[in-house]
Amino acid sequence: MQQGLANVTDPRDLAARGFALTASPTEAAQAAEKMLRRRFSWANEGDATALVALGGDGFMLQTLHAMLADGSPRPVFGMNRGTVGFLMNEWRLDRLGERLDGAKRIKVAPLAMTATTIDGEVLTNPAINEVSLLRETRQTAKIEICVNGRVVLPELVADGVLVATPAGSTAYNLSANGPILPLAARMLALTPISPFRPRRWSGAILPDDVNIQFRVLEAPNRPVSAVADQFEVRDVATVGVRLDRSVELTLLFDPEHALDERIAMEQFAT
Repeated sequence: MQQGLANVTDPRDLAARGFALTASPTEAAQAAEKMLRRRFSWANEGDATALVALGGDGFMLQTLHAMLADGSPRPVFGMNRGTVGFLMNEWRLDRLGERLDGAKRIKVAPLAMTATTIDGEVLTNPAINEVSLLRETRQTAKIEICVNGRVVLPELVADGVLVATPAGSTAYNLSANGPILPLAARMLALTPISPFRPRRWSGAILPDDVNIQFRVLEAPNRPVSAVADQFEVRDVATVGVRLDRSVELTLLFDPEHALDERIAMEQFAT
């Protein structure tokens, strides 16, 4: 009995806390994984109740999507061994057990994308950051936008358009001059990508309980793809987007560098 208690309180025994370790295939992430496996014990990924993920934002999204596909979302503590690492914590070996015990839980809900192709194929996929519609050729896309069944923009002529969650509002959405949304805001950003007409339309901020429907005009001649994070559907005719509150993902952060604070501070970045 005493030996079992000692294992639970051992700061190197992260298996007892239910944590498994996963890493991207990059050199930096693989080197970090070797160091962590030498220093700590880990649970098997299939039996774990939480994960430590090593990599960048792309690998974090990949990890979250894999859990959504398996139907078994678990809390994830990311450590940055990539580039930007907005969804990740700082890479440090010291006091990892204490960091995991004291981590702040940030819950996010994904978007649900339903795309119908020109040929009638229907594909669904979640998106944690954004759903983007993008032109496939040199010709601009022409897209009709409906919100809750009402046509709000009969024709957007642009390189594309996207819908971003608060968690994704500082990613592609920000690059397209979309607004930064506080994580607690129950809002979605609807942002045009390089709009040509209407010239003065810069997008909209919508309540997150709306259904957004895009219809590609002249779809055979002006083909458009729909992308949910890293999942692409080519030659779409219509795309529906809504927030799926039936699914909840949990990201773990050091309290002093949590995602909600980072998003808020991005509004003051220069």
